[in-house]
Amino acid sequence: MAENFFKHYIYPIATLSGNIIGVGFLALPYIALQVGIWPMLFYFIALTSLVIFVHVIFGRICLKTPDFKRWPGFVGFYLGRWTKMLVLPLMISGSVGILLVYLIIGGQFLSELLLPIFGGVQINYVLLYFAAASIFVYFGVTLISKIDVLALLVLCAILLIIFFKGSPYIHLDNIFTSSSNFQFSRFFLPYGAILFSLWGTGLIPEVEEMLRGNKKSLSKVIIASILIPALIYFVFIFLILGITGPATTSSALLGLKNVLGDGIVSVALFMGVITTFIAFIAQGLLLKKVFMYDVGVKEFPAWIFACFTPLILFLLGLNSFINLISFVGGFLLGIEGILIMLIYKKIGGKPIVVYPLMLVFILGIVYSLVYFIS
Repeated sequence: MAENFFKHYIYPIATLSGNIIGVGFLALPYIALQVGIWPMLFYFIALTSLVIFVHVIFGRICLKTPDFKRWPGFVGFYLGRWTKMLVLPLMISGSVGILLVYLIIGGQFLSELLLPIFGGVQINYVLLYFAAASIFVYFGVTLISKIDVLALLVLCAILLIIFFKGSPYIHLDNIFTSSSNFQFSRFFLPYGAILFSLWGTGLIPEVEEMLRGNKKSLSKVIIASILIPALIYFVFIFLILGITGPATTSSALLGLKNVLGDGIVSVALFMGVITTFIAFIAQGLLLKKVFMYDVGVKEFPAWIFACFTPLILFLLGLNSFINLISFVGGFLLGIEGILIMLIYKKIGGKPIVVYPLMLVFILGIVYSLVYFIS
């Protein structure tokens, strides 16, 4: 009984949550500082609801679609070969870019954590990070799903440690006082960051395959898998803002150093290594399956393409992709959301649901383009 509960709920939820939790949430406290906690709370409630709704819809699409397809395969199955041909390079490019960001940030966290102890140069720790993550990508989702359970528990434990160590320094005024530099142009700033931090449609087909014999629980798994990161993120925002206040940094973790010292920063860096590591593996698994199922590449070369492409880009000097990924992430998620709505309409979705949600994503794309250009 307990084994079935873990198989049908805990492992799938941990897998999807582990895929959702990446590096995006590290920027959320700084964004909350810029726009104020109440607008941030509004965005969290609205976008968490939106993301849950869209993901549950995509889960229903997965249940109506033959197994062993990934996102481009869904597009081709429902919207035609030419649409798939358009989406496939966009998705591959976006996934490679995201993997590159995880490699950059995770490698930096690992080097800052271990350099004072073992010495050496940063590139060695980046390569160590890459080697460990790529091995897990090679062996697949069954293994990583069990690690995701432990990783989520470790993440929660680290947040508790930061809370207890930082509780004497938490001031509610830091949380509920809006930034004096607030400008209306920043009001829409949380949209892309929160959406990026909560989005996880890419692994839903993987989770569906994990639920063989109990696919009716897919919607419950999806809802829980989004609510868990959303709760962790919001606690993280309150915690970091409460401790560091106006001194909150864009990456959240380094801002703790001046208040809590090197020890707690080491704990925070460890949390960063864990979250980026799990996110790299989940994204790498997704991209490997896209190469296998949608491009028709065999497993080993699919693994090579998925893992080594971001490494090569890193070694070529492309190691500052954060602004670009923010744009690509917002742009691609908007396109993906629109395509999900079009597929949903194909399987009988009501226009009164489809078109308003498409409008939200279109406006998000426009905002991402304007923000990136400006």
